[in-house]
Amino acid sequence: MSIPSTMRGAMLLGPEHIEIQNIPVPQPGRGEALLKIGAATTCGTDVKVFRRGGHPRMLKVPTLFGHEMAGEIAAIGEGVHDVAVGDRVVVANSAPCGGCQYCLAGRENLCTDLHYLNGAFSEYLALPERFVRRSLYSLPDSLSFARAALTEPLACVLHGSDACDVALYAKAPDAQAIVLGGGPIGLLFVAVLARRGIDVLLADPNPSRLEVGIRMGASSTAAIQRGGGQAEHLLGSTPDGLGAHIVVDCTGIPEVWADALNLARPGGLVNLFGGCAPGTQVPLDTHRVHYSEITIKGVYHHRPHTFSQALSLLSDPSFPADVLLTCKSKLDGIEQALQAMINKQALKVVISS
Repeated sequence: MSIPSTMRGAMLLGPEHIEIQNIPVPQPGRGEALLKIGAATTCGTDVKVFRRGGHPRMLKVPTLFGHEMAGEIAAIGEGVHDVAVGDRVVVANSAPCGGCQYCLAGRENLCTDLHYLNGAFSEYLALPERFVRRSLYSLPDSLSFARAALTEPLACVLHGSDACDVALYAKAPDAQAIVLGGGPIGLLFVAVLARRGIDVLLADPNPSRLEVGIRMGASSTAAIQRGGGQAEHLLGSTPDGLGAHIVVDCTGIPEVWADALNLARPGGLVNLFGGCAPGTQVPLDTHRVHYSEITIKGVYHHRPHTFSQALSLLSDPSFPADVLLTCKSKLDGIEQALQAMINKQALKVVISS
């Protein structure tokens, strides 16, 4: 495979400041590999990173960014034996150490030395040694790079749905989940929870996203106002008006977190999946949480197990993932793609060089 000496990449320089730059193509060292990006997809986290000019855990400017990607191995370094030039792969955006107490307990998302990978919005990406060892997954020939790039967000949702104790709540004859927020993550939650036998109510202010929610498997939808304060409005759509068995926040808005806490029925579970800005707080009715035995979970990221599961699920043509891929763009259009997401004009944009 012929590899150029320079490549184009979207360099994040600060809040809402991106430059497409020509930079050297990295050369893989021992244990490393070079990925030629086949497709990358935009994500709500990319929007946050774009607007805030960085991320407290994953990256600092100036840097290449983007973290949902699939492509082809373009070069390998010395000592790499499990992957070859030309292999079609998807790479996870994090790599656990494999040896800390959390990794040994199967909770690799909480690894004490979790490494992150960014740079999907470029032509090539260097894969560090740990990612080559722990975070590369082979793609079947039938799976497109664009669909495969959805493995990371779907892996997060599968991890999140595992935390929902679906098997327990599905035993109820009127089992219902409310998903707050109809962005890509919320829509994937709809698809996964519906596939696991739960009736799902999707709540979002955007009618077009509610329509997509039905296509993803929602049993019903509810139009809500932005900014929270919608719990009373939604309770009437729950069994007996007592609330839902499972409530999942996919907004990352503190006021909507408060709604989620008020929408769970006695014995129900609240999954606070949408990450809020650092320093924000949410009021908690301690009496209700205690006497109604409300389970509250904070859920973050994905695990190798759910990444493998996600790849298998995306390989099933019946899983409705392609409906999320609403637009395509070249690398030069990355800023416009992110603005389209901000303006609710796109769910996910497929970026190619």
